Amino acid sequence: MLEDAITAFNQMFTRPFRGVFWKTVGLTLLLFVAVFAGGFKLMEYFAADFSAWIVTAAGVVAILVYLVAFAFLFPPVTALVASLFLDDIAAIVEREDYPADPPGKPMPAGEAIVQGLRFMFVVILVNLLVLLVIWLPGINATAFFVANGYLLGREYLDLAASRFRRRDDVNDFRKRHAGTIFLAGLVIALFVAVPVLNLMTPLFATAFMVHTHKRLSGSRPVGA
Repeated sequence: MLEDAITAFNQMFTRPFRGVFWKTVGLTLLLFVAVFAGGFKLMEYFAADFSAWIVTAAGVVAILVYLVAFAFLFPPVTALVASLFLDDIAAIVEREDYPADPPGKPMPAGEAIVQGLRFMFVVILVNLLVLLVIWLPGINATAFFVANGYLLGREYLDLAASRFRRRDDVNDFRKRHAGTIFLAGLVIALFVAVPVLNLMTPLFATAFMVHTHKRLSGSRPVGA
C-alpha cells in the first residue's frame, strides 16, 4: 500500500496530472467568481430600497460570509469539478502502468456528474458532523480520520473498480477487502488534512485507488 501511495504521489507532478489539476482549479475559481458577481448584482438591484449604511453593512457581511464559504467549500467543489476528469486520470494510470491489462470502461458523463455531486455533499456532511465534536479533545481528530477514511476509501475505490466491474461485483469486492480499503482511505484522509496539497486530493486518490484495485485484483505495475 505504501508503494501504491508513493507511486500515486509521484504521478501527480507529471504533465498529464498537472494539466488536469490546473483545469480543475481554474474552473472552480471561475465558478466562485460567477457566484460572487451574481450575488453582488442582486445586492445592487435591491440596494435602492435601503439606506446607504444598511447597504454598506450588508456588503461587508456578505463578503465575510463569502470568504468563509469559499474556505470551507473550495475543496469539495474542487472535488466535484475534478470528478469530470477522474476517468481521464484513471485511464492514464492504467495505460502507463498496466499496459498488458484491458483498458477500463469510462463512466458516462451524466453518471460522473451525479457521483461527483453525491460525493461533494457527503464530504460536506461528514465534515459538518466532525465540527460538532471539534471541542472534544482527542475525539475531533479521530472522528475526522475515521469518517473520511471510510468515506474516501469507499468512493474512490468505487470509481476505480467500476471501470472494470458491475455494480454488484464492486460491492462484493469492497466487502471482501474492506480493511485494506479503509486503510487506503485513511491515507487519503491524511492527504486531505494538509492545506493546499488537499486541492490535489481527487488526482492523488484516483491514482492511488487505481493502483490499490489493480493490486487487490492480482495485477502489478510495469517495473514493479
